[in-house]
Amino acid sequence: MYQTFDVTARPEQGPDRLRALRAELTKEGYDGFLVPRADAHQGEYVAAHDERLSWLTGFTGSAGFCAALTHVAGVFIDGRYRTQVKRQVAEVYTPVPWPDITLGDWLPEQLPEGGTIAYDPWLHAAQEIRDLTERLKGTGITLVETDNLVDRIWADQPAPPMNPVTIHPEGYAGESAAAKAERLAKGLREAGHAAAVLTLPDSLMWLLNIRGSDIPRNPVAHGFAILRDDARVELFMAAEKLAGLNLGETVTRHDPESFLEAVAGLNGQIAVDERSLPQAVAKVLGARLVAAGDPCALPKARKNAAEIAGSAAAHLRDGAAVVETLAWLDAQAPGTLTEIDVVKQLEACRAADPALRDISFETISGTGPNGAIMHYRVTEETNATLEEGHLLVLDSGGQYLDGTTDITRTIAIGTPGTEEAEAFTRVLQGMIAISRLRWPQGLAGRDIEAIGRAPLWLAGQDFNHGLGHGVGAYLSVHEGPQRLSRVSHVPLEVGMILSNEPGYYREGAFGIRIENLLVVETAPALDTSDPDRKMLSWRTLTFAPIDRRLVVPGMLSTGERDWLNSYHAEVYRILAPRLSASAATWLGSACAPI
Repeated sequence: MYQTFDVTARPEQGPDRLRALRAELTKEGYDGFLVPRADAHQGEYVAAHDERLSWLTGFTGSAGFCAALTHVAGVFIDGRYRTQVKRQVAEVYTPVPWPDITLGDWLPEQLPEGGTIAYDPWLHAAQEIRDLTERLKGTGITLVETDNLVDRIWADQPAPPMNPVTIHPEGYAGESAAAKAERLAKGLREAGHAAAVLTLPDSLMWLLNIRGSDIPRNPVAHGFAILRDDARVELFMAAEKLAGLNLGETVTRHDPESFLEAVAGLNGQIAVDERSLPQAVAKVLGARLVAAGDPCALPKARKNAAEIAGSAAAHLRDGAAVVETLAWLDAQAPGTLTEIDVVKQLEACRAADPALRDISFETISGTGPNGAIMHYRVTEETNATLEEGHLLVLDSGGQYLDGTTDITRTIAIGTPGTEEAEAFTRVLQGMIAISRLRWPQGLAGRDIEAIGRAPLWLAGQDFNHGLGHGVGAYLSVHEGPQRLSRVSHVPLEVGMILSNEPGYYREGAFGIRIENLLVVETAPALDTSDPDRKMLSWRTLTFAPIDRRLVVPGMLSTGERDWLNSYHAEVYRILAPRLSASAATWLGSACAPI
């Protein structure tokens, strides 16, 4: 199996590790040390070598950080993890709701007389450090660079990953690496930039048409790159990862240790993304740095025809695997299965596809109260039985050679309660509202995401995660810069793939989430359309039934009912021929009109 169910961090380990870190603080004369969940490449996901936050605190979420001071240690977590953190950290750590409370606000409260806060400049982005420095002016608190204090005390820290890299065929990529480099280099020349510095792993993978496995569930390899304005690429990656590969005449490999020296030798204006560029690199660039953003970000987000076709094909095969699992699950009596049983069955169904390379993230299989933990990861210790009347939140995905999938279905175990069904129907209404939406070109995620929340808002309810995130093409399942979020200013463009995943969570009771992936397209003209107004719309990529047992038909409008029935008819039409006879029969019932 790709997924394991081991406990990777325990709260009881936290106090001793915090004491060891504080001993280092005392030795160096520091008042605190910042421990982010980040590596030198500043991606969202990290290898085992870089799981410093989890090792120190026990918190395993994909976002957050710890400010470990000599007298208090705050673990900063956003709304997705406020339930999870309570289970995972010991009392020596104080959960801090973030960004409601920022580090710049919290530090002066904890150090009213001032102090010295140390940080590893490779693990913090330039913009982050600049903003924090500005916020701390006048507080007497000083930021200082240091080597990593957690690494000093982590005796059995895993080695950095050195997995082999493979070529991503142009048939899947839809464009040669040389053409991508030339297209981006032209943009550099037009902007007057001599080069761009790239640190994000998925940017390197996309630009060079390569894939790796340095980070579990994400087909990326660690490295750095400099893209020159003449389309030459200098790649800083360990030689053993690239053994036997021909990356083309315009790509030159260097050892990663020479990266800073190469950056120091650059002339002219150098384009960077300050939100992901490590402070250590920004410091070397100095006045040559131009905050122009990662030149790969938007081109990577705008999927070409080959990438969209590959993603659509992957979703059909993935949908068939999900349906086989749902049919199997529905045949089991309540009380006979556990969360882990469902994960294993789903992975086995996906693994029948020879194009599967990994799952796209650890499968979230949470029933009852576990379903209310938005990013729940089941372990042998938390594994719960699927009981009568409970809900199961099943959020999963696959990494296929031709595409990345991400789908969530909430399933009734036995007969659902009225409260659960009504909340589910509101979530469904929000999901349908986004799926049916047409909007004027130029709008960003922040402009439309409220539409997916409105049915919940009318009932005084909401959820503490974004409505949707970008998704890569056999790359990271979370891909920027586009998002369906109130903080996203990036206009949605044709070819972008995003998730549509409203939810509702009642802590200690149940959780609900429904998720499909959608691709942005030019909206077809209507009889009433303004001839000079360009509109966009969605095409749904994900096909799997939505649990009709949880739908309250009387809550649906005619349009919502028509959308659901039409969607289910399409699910049956395209998936039934791909299924076993028993699963196809089950799907026919699951997709019956409401």
